[in-house]
Amino acid sequence: MTAAGKAPVGFIGLGIMGAPMAGHILKGGHPLTVFNRTRSKTAGLAAEGAAVAGSPAEVAERSEIVITMVSDTPDVEQVVAGPRGVLEGIRPGSVVVDMSTVAPHLERRLDGLLRERGASLLDAPVSGGDVGARNATLAIMAGGDRQAFERVRPVLALMGKTLTWCGPSGSGQIAKLCNQILISVTLLGVSEALVFARRNGLDPEVMIEAISGGAAQSWQLTNLGPRIIKRDFAPGFMVDLVQKDLRLVLEAAAPAGVSLPATGLVHQLFRSAQAHGCGKEGTQSLGKVVEKLSSSEENS
Repeated sequence: MTAAGKAPVGFIGLGIMGAPMAGHILKGGHPLTVFNRTRSKTAGLAAEGAAVAGSPAEVAERSEIVITMVSDTPDVEQVVAGPRGVLEGIRPGSVVVDMSTVAPHLERRLDGLLRERGASLLDAPVSGGDVGARNATLAIMAGGDRQAFERVRPVLALMGKTLTWCGPSGSGQIAKLCNQILISVTLLGVSEALVFARRNGLDPEVMIEAISGGAAQSWQLTNLGPRIIKRDFAPGFMVDLVQKDLRLVLEAAAPAGVSLPATGLVHQLFRSAQAHGCGKEGTQSLGKVVEKLSSSEENS
């Protein structure tokens, strides 16, 4: 701990989500060390007082709590266990908090490697998108050692509103993948409802207003429905990233013997969005795919 009682924190991965999340930690009074593969993305936080490291290992050397927020399973493995990765610089007693969405089996393996160094790993993926990251209202679902979770809870509370310990290592990722099933399948329902309303002469905006106070209300309907109507496909969460998450869902479903027909369907529909050049757009681009199926696509 520092003299002020605030644990030094490291943050690796300063993308759409990571940069504002790291900013909340800095504003919370924690000494912060950051690393990003594209160094220019560290400039804003550096101007506010964060130290910039040259490698994930250097971040770990300076920190008691190391947070990673990167894109995919290979990225987390590289950052933690690769050359000049976190494992090379980790200090005994430190906690690594992986807030990426990746394969549960990787989190369990990395936790084992960190325990050999006297440290531990929490898998703590998030939900809430870029808006939740900016407003510090993320839902954070964590797996791993319960005492480690309680230790880092004050830091997590700087970034999120709902903090849930889900169970042993990998449980946070399983919870997040459940989240991705729900948001993706729900978004398909929203997209279908919008097309159905329009083709039957009902103003889609009126439809959203009419049903948002009832049982069909959802975050997808009230936040992404209007964006589909307005043809606003800027990414809060990209199609390419939700596809990565749905791939993880389906990979985990097979050995568990779970049949997920709706998830498989929406995965294929998002693949169509990618094929039409929408991979870097927001997930609400699913609406355009459904419109094409009904030959009612709007001007994009």
